[in-house]
Amino acid sequence: MLAVAPTTTYLTVPTTLRRPSSAPKLPYLPSVANTRARRRQLAQCRVSCSSSSSSSSPLSLNPNPSSSHNLLQNLAKILAGATTVTLVLNLSKSPAFNGRGGSSGGGGGGGGHGSNGGGGGFWRRLLGLHAAIADEPNDESWDSHGLPANIVVQLSRLIGFKKYKASEIVLFDRRQRSAVAADDPFYMYLTLRPGGVYTKAELQSELESLANSRMFDKVELEGKTNPDGTLAVRVSFTESIWLAADRFRCINVGLMGQVKPIEMDPDMTDREKLQQLRNQDREYKRRMEKARPCMMPASVQREVVQMVREHEKVTSRLLQKVRDRVQKWYQDEGYVWASVVNFGNLNTKEIVCEVMEGDITKLVVQFKDKLGNVVEGKTQGLVVKRELPKQLRPGNVFKIEAGKQALRNLNSLGLFSNIEVNPVADEKNEGGVIVEINLKEHEHKTADVSTEWNIVCGHGGYPTLASLLPGGTVTFQHQNLNGLNRSLIGSVKTNNLFNPQDNLEFKLEYVHPYLDGVDNPRDRTLRVSCFNDQKPSPVFTGGPGDDEVPPVMVDRAGNKANITENLSRQSKFTYGLVMEEITTRDEQNHILSNGQRVSPSGGVSEDGPPTTLSGTGIDHVAFLQSNITRDNTKFVNGTLVGQRNVFQVDQGLGIGSKFPFFNRHQLSLTRFFQLKEVKEGAGKPPPPVLVLHGHYGGCVGDLPSYDAFTLGGPYSVRGYNMGEIGAARQILELAAELRIPVKGKNVYAFVEHGNDLGSSKDVKGNPTEVYRRVGHGSSYGVGVKLGQVRVEYAVDHNSGTGSTFIRFGERF
Repeated sequence: MLAVAPTTTYLTVPTTLRRPSSAPKLPYLPSVANTRARRRQLAQCRVSCSSSSSSSSPLSLNPNPSSSHNLLQNLAKILAGATTVTLVLNLSKSPAFNGRGGSSGGGGGGGGHGSNGGGGGFWRRLLGLHAAIADEPNDESWDSHGLPANIVVQLSRLIGFKKYKASEIVLFDRRQRSAVAADDPFYMYLTLRPGGVYTKAELQSELESLANSRMFDKVELEGKTNPDGTLAVRVSFTESIWLAADRFRCINVGLMGQVKPIEMDPDMTDREKLQQLRNQDREYKRRMEKARPCMMPASVQREVVQMVREHEKVTSRLLQKVRDRVQKWYQDEGYVWASVVNFGNLNTKEIVCEVMEGDITKLVVQFKDKLGNVVEGKTQGLVVKRELPKQLRPGNVFKIEAGKQALRNLNSLGLFSNIEVNPVADEKNEGGVIVEINLKEHEHKTADVSTEWNIVCGHGGYPTLASLLPGGTVTFQHQNLNGLNRSLIGSVKTNNLFNPQDNLEFKLEYVHPYLDGVDNPRDRTLRVSCFNDQKPSPVFTGGPGDDEVPPVMVDRAGNKANITENLSRQSKFTYGLVMEEITTRDEQNHILSNGQRVSPSGGVSEDGPPTTLSGTGIDHVAFLQSNITRDNTKFVNGTLVGQRNVFQVDQGLGIGSKFPFFNRHQLSLTRFFQLKEVKEGAGKPPPPVLVLHGHYGGCVGDLPSYDAFTLGGPYSVRGYNMGEIGAARQILELAAELRIPVKGKNVYAFVEHGNDLGSSKDVKGNPTEVYRRVGHGSSYGVGVKLGQVRVEYAVDHNSGTGSTFIRFGERF
């Protein structure tokens, strides 16, 4: 299950996904705890062209008795050159304790059909269905065998109601005449484990499962008594071998259902049985023709073919290697629901690998309350479904990355406090997957009140309080109007709670997504807002050799309407209309038409540059604004890499004070170069990164002082105060920063330069010259990032001095 919490996105590993009864769990992510908590599946296999198992002794179940007693084996020999051998799986739910099948069954014909019965424990383990019975906590008591020590005991001598403890489990390969190594893949096929407690019936069932799997020519189980009352269990086997193959074919049998075994009527004549085998062979060929090719690339299939050709015979060990390679590709590509369920066409030149890839049959979106109950949600279904990747829709194969993308998209809506993407088995369509989207909605109406003290950059870059008087903000919002993710957001802010009318800021915004309709793929969002805010202008700032300059506050009030269109996942285009009234004020909130200067006598004179275009301290202006952003950045272990480009244009319409007509444009290019490849994952160190940044700004036409481009500050040229280098019509900023991770912290060194390109004199009143600024400047320094705080030491080239700065947020 994939899930998103309000502040944390987390993903549980595929072993927690509830698999369909026909899809065995991938062997690369074993989870005993999850396995024992879930109902297990039973895989039953049949080998066509073989007989029903019989044995002269319960301890020696031989699936291939002598030919004189086996008519079907003779028929198999007759059809050896023309009839295929197919391993068929019947996957069904079973009790959680032992997961074993029933009694042995008869043989099937060619083409993939077998008969009834059969244990199937072997195929369950071969294809990754590891029941892990012995790994479960075993607290039950056990009984002593009550026999003399160091003797071999047959299963028939054991008492049915006793519980025997297995001191060790040994697999003995008869062909190699030796015990197999502890890491041999055959060990994972056994449900028996050292220290486990088993009854006679369970041991018998285990033996029948191995025998009826048809993967062994012969298999026997015997026990040796120990003095402490336990049994040493030995399973001896002769591995089955098929004819050599030189071709490989992979097919997707999802939603086709498993081949059902057909029972041979013992009263049938030889001719009828032969015809039955041929019919089954034709049926399996038709099944292969209906199946879709699997999505595994040809390069991997060629790798499997080479693996097969390196062996003179096809063995069960070889089939496991093939299975492992096939499932590894699906696992690596994120198809966690895919599994190999069958090998067909054995005893021919071509091995057919049947895979259920995890086809999505249904997509369900449901809302839940705080208690987890399914309720009717306020969000319309189309709003949710348009955010889901196409790969999660019915007809596609479930991929884990598509689930992650769904989480990110839904989380970006900001409507839900919890999101779950949960793939579950489709009980009506074997091998199918139902994708459930479980959502818990936020409260749609919220209000918040906060108090604050404003911190500004003081002398030398150290933060100081702007005022001892507290400020405050009241915020309210109504989200998801009409269930279409529309919202109304408002805020009121003041820097003085004791006298709020002196400095009152507000903003009211209406957001209308899906402007062209929820069902329209075009993604456009309308935003309409009215606002009033006040900020100090960096244009009216003294240079390093000037005395302190009285600040000029710029008060902007107006309306703004724009449309943002997402052109792609990385690109968006915004365009709209802005109408403003701009008022310049002094510290006492009086309208100011010119900048102020401090005279040698200590008085303040208003003979500085004009603050507005009209010369009255109040301007009215209307202009068009557009912005296009392309952002290909991503995080690698918490560090940003990639590239970001931003281009913005403001076009005056000649409407307002003195009919302002202008074109103001800006271009920003930033590159984050990853200098070293690293492994991605939680707890992994981030790579070193080189950041290169360039910013150009220019204006043609009417330009009021408050809209001039400024140089200097934490987001321009570090080491200087805001606007300390100059104010100009055109500017160029260049920066380079090298980030190196050191003991979990980002340590960096930087160098920056800003230049007015000789255009400071073209600003009305030339505030750069009036306030003794240079118009260009460079800096270099080092810093360390502590969370969202940047602690930097920067050297100012214009004055030749260094200072320590504390900044918040990112520079680029």
